[in-house]
Amino acid sequence: MSSSAGLQNIPDLLVQEIAIQDAQPVHPEFQIFVDTLKQRFGKALDAVILYGSSLQASDLTEGIADFYVLVSDYQSAYSDCLLACLNAWLPPNVFYLEIPAVTGVMRSKYAVISTADFERGAQWFHPYIWARFAQPARLLYVRDDQAGKRIHIAQAGAVLKFISSTLPMLKPGPGNPEMIWASGLMLTYAAELRAEREARARYLAGLNPGIYNRLTAAALPALGSLLSLQADGQYHINSISPYQRLRARIHWWLRRWQGRVLSILRLSKATMTFRDCLDYAAWKIARHTGIKVEITPMLRRHPILWGYKVMWQLLRRGVLR
Repeated sequence: MSSSAGLQNIPDLLVQEIAIQDAQPVHPEFQIFVDTLKQRFGKALDAVILYGSSLQASDLTEGIADFYVLVSDYQSAYSDCLLACLNAWLPPNVFYLEIPAVTGVMRSKYAVISTADFERGAQWFHPYIWARFAQPARLLYVRDDQAGKRIHIAQAGAVLKFISSTLPMLKPGPGNPEMIWASGLMLTYAAELRAEREARARYLAGLNPGIYNRLTAAALPALGSLLSLQADGQYHINSISPYQRLRARIHWWLRRWQGRVLSILRLSKATMTFRDCLDYAAWKIARHTGIKVEITPMLRRHPILWGYKVMWQLLRRGVLR
């Protein structure tokens, strides 16, 4: 991953807005997950971040909660040297966690990454980190104020990376935060081979319009000539040179190809860390696309082959492009 130097010039207002979002309340039973992760990672644990669709969950036995677990370093986080090496080679490592509850079973998957790699990922070329953490999240646990500030700045950097990478792909003229964010989500879905459709991106961008309005306004001073605020309070997407537009298109094209490689590598790695990864992946694809993908006994024994099969099916049906 690239240097985190891009995190040095973040507007204070944007960092403050992120901190306010991160502190919003969540379902109290999430604390059970946090306590389990504290026990699992001990002194290596820097933070636990909740993100994704479960932010507003009222029943934790429905769906799967998504966490990022930030650690000080991989050697301290694991007793298994192989897991530490895999995490350093291609962060994050992804694990599955079930916790019994009175009303059923609470399920989650959590991604382990060092705080330093999280900061770098917020500015990396591929959107794997910054696409997730430009969006709302909750900081459920943090080691201390210094670690919290690092995480808030990294998230603010992810917002800037998201918006500044999206704007050159949009037509110059009037724009609004909902359109900008929905367009950016679609670009990042394609770069990750994610099966979500345009309707999903528009739904997420319209779910909390106030949040995206505030994030866009707070990020505006750092966006340079890409976006301006008119006297009537409306945003205007500014014209850029043909070279800048071509460069942006090439970057997103490269991200798509990079995403194909990363998806295969991460699927391969997940077979060593994520129990029932195929069942989870099949459930996720069916949930977002309506397409059911079969897991035969042979493919269950060779999960990487299943990944190739699914990718081909989704490409053939036009879900991935």
